[in-house]
Amino acid sequence: MNKTVLAAIVVVIAMLGFTYVAVGSAGGMGGEGDWVNKLAVLGAVVLVIVTAFVVTKYVRQMQSDTAGGQLADENWDGIGEYKNELPFGWAVIFLGSIVWAMWYFLAGYPVNAYSQIGEYNDEVKAHDTKFEAQFAKMDDATLNAMGESVFIVQCAPCHGLQADGMDGKAANLHERIAEKSVKHIVMNGANNFKTDYAGGMPPMLLQDPAQVDAVAKYVASGFKADDAAGKAAYAAGTCNTCHGENGEGMPSVAPKINGWEAGMVATVLKDGKKGAIGAMPAFTNLTAVQTKALGAYVSSLSKK
Repeated sequence: MNKTVLAAIVVVIAMLGFTYVAVGSAGGMGGEGDWVNKLAVLGAVVLVIVTAFVVTKYVRQMQSDTAGGQLADENWDGIGEYKNELPFGWAVIFLGSIVWAMWYFLAGYPVNAYSQIGEYNDEVKAHDTKFEAQFAKMDDATLNAMGESVFIVQCAPCHGLQADGMDGKAANLHERIAEKSVKHIVMNGANNFKTDYAGGMPPMLLQDPAQVDAVAKYVASGFKADDAAGKAAYAAGTCNTCHGENGEGMPSVAPKINGWEAGMVATVLKDGKKGAIGAMPAFTNLTAVQTKALGAYVSSLSKK
């Protein structure tokens, strides 16, 4: 027997044995009716066999074949190509792959059958439903405690355990908005919160740098009544038309900017945001109760 063929047989047996040890004996084949894992293992077996067959065929062919056939008219520096027909095996494998892919995606993949992934997803959904029902009604203390726990896991890696923004790498949540963030929004506009505020905010409503600085200070400092210049710039930029006289915001028009509230936190979590110091992704993995709790906790930070 040719050494190449013998080597291919040994490799196939070794690979199939490894597949069985790594998958089959570990329970990866799945239980009765678990066609998802069985199809995956079958695909691995077919891949090993086909790869060994193709490699063996063409290694042997390279060992014995000599170039021949009709040369194409084109050449590059005297180097030409033969007009060889597409190898029959390649054509069969290519067409077979297309047929198999259509069968797999249209009929073969057991969409409605049991799978370990599907079982896990069902268990998570059931747990979330139970969790929502269990904590649907909470007092403020419990709500804040849950919010702090969610914050530590989901938010603290960027905003810090103290929610101070970790040296400007993320927003300091003890304040609603910083001066540089206000200036960035005034100059560049904002269209972050498309779910709740689809209209967004256009840029350059104020173009005088002095007015931009004044309104940024006025908003960031909490709309102080004695800041006449800031109040005048706020009105000149028509900020009060959408955000309200004191930054209380308007539903579906503009967000609240004079402090945090649970609804505003939920908006940020749904859509993420972009600002002067970078971008924050949306957090769609939280349940409604977790979002509410996180909103309560973040809202309480500015009051501390």
